[in-house]
Amino acid sequence: MSSETGGDRQKALGTAPITSLMFKMAVPGIIAQLINILYSIVDRIYIGHIQGVGSNALTGVGLTFPVITFVSAFAMIVGAGGAPLAAIALGKKDRQKAEKILGTGVFMLGCFAATIMVCFYIWKRPLLMLFGASEFTIGYADSYLGIYLIGTLPVMLYLGLNQYIIAQGKSLTAMLSVGIGAVLNLILDPLFIFVFDLNVRGAAIATVISQSASAIWVVRTLIKKDASMTLRRKLLRPSGEEIKQITSLGISPFIMASTESLISIVINRGLQTYGGDIYVGSFTIMQSIMQMISAPVSGFTQGVQPIISYNYGAENYKRVRAAYRRMIAVTFTFVNLATACVMIFPRVFAGMFTDDGELINLVEKVMPVFMAGMLVFGLQNGIQPTFVALGQAKLSLFIAVLRKIILLIPLAIILPKFFGVWGVYYAEPVSDVLSAATATALFLININRILKKKEENTNE
Repeated sequence: MSSETGGDRQKALGTAPITSLMFKMAVPGIIAQLINILYSIVDRIYIGHIQGVGSNALTGVGLTFPVITFVSAFAMIVGAGGAPLAAIALGKKDRQKAEKILGTGVFMLGCFAATIMVCFYIWKRPLLMLFGASEFTIGYADSYLGIYLIGTLPVMLYLGLNQYIIAQGKSLTAMLSVGIGAVLNLILDPLFIFVFDLNVRGAAIATVISQSASAIWVVRTLIKKDASMTLRRKLLRPSGEEIKQITSLGISPFIMASTESLISIVINRGLQTYGGDIYVGSFTIMQSIMQMISAPVSGFTQGVQPIISYNYGAENYKRVRAAYRRMIAVTFTFVNLATACVMIFPRVFAGMFTDDGELINLVEKVMPVFMAGMLVFGLQNGIQPTFVALGQAKLSLFIAVLRKIILLIPLAIILPKFFGVWGVYYAEPVSDVLSAATATALFLININRILKKKEENTNE
């Protein structure tokens, strides 16, 4: 058993060699994110191979993605918004402040979970039809979502609070938080889907059970007294100041995630209108593959962010610069290479999710076009979390809004009027390239100003 204390971990954030520290912090996060996507990816792989109904079932479950993403987005307000603030507080040796942020975050998660579950239960079926469901797919979507919503609170707890474990430098523990549930889901999925013959309902039941196991592990970890910050019952109450701070920084990651829901709705409706169920199914597959690329990137940046935040709070700007430069270089290189691989071998990736030859042929045609913008999007994948780690809410918010709200959604609506169903696919790469270019320009213009201003304030 490791004898490393919370103080030792915090000291390492400010003194350990940057490269080795980044690997130590990031690798468990990468593994955690890869394990985390097993929830949705494994569900879709098993569901897509259900005999006789796999394609329609896969499409139906894919239509629930906007709701699932929306749930995760609210958890990110607390996780991505509160954890960097807690890390900065720990860097300033203010444990009380960090724990107050944590307690307020738990209160917020409880309120979010109750509200979301009730609202979506009331309007579940009409919303799914709005999202692009047809008479052939609505039954599968309704069955899956009805059960999934039962697990709203557990999924929000483990997604939102796991970031506070990472903020303490305990990346391995955070990885186990996700791993416990994902491995359990991998075991339970075939049991409930095929052995108990519950089809999509079985996948949803397996997911709820697995996410609950992860939530229990996370809460158990945070209530330990030897943690750098401890979840205390007396702090589980609203604090206006902390709510404002968490929401201010977390709104950018929230928009990044929640607009994925809106994007899915717009794209699915466009594909249904100009193509049909098989085109909606192609998007489900490509969306899953994009998750496979973005998940390890997210894990890497989540692991590096505490290094940037801690040293920013500790006024060690040389380490801040070293960390964000290497983070951006890694995200760009990985996303570029992974995207190129997918574009070259689309049939291989499509075959993971379905046996339907017609659907595989369609994905082979559209995947290289749909994914092309990802060749440069790795730049934004590194820049966005850098701004978040430095507490630059406005810049990170603008970048989030630009790609998804200003560019992608309008393009997905306008381009099909000129190019038909292909216009829906064109919208993704065009918005990715324009957004990445803008994010890079903003970063080059602002990063030195941000650190220089901080340095000047420190020297006064």
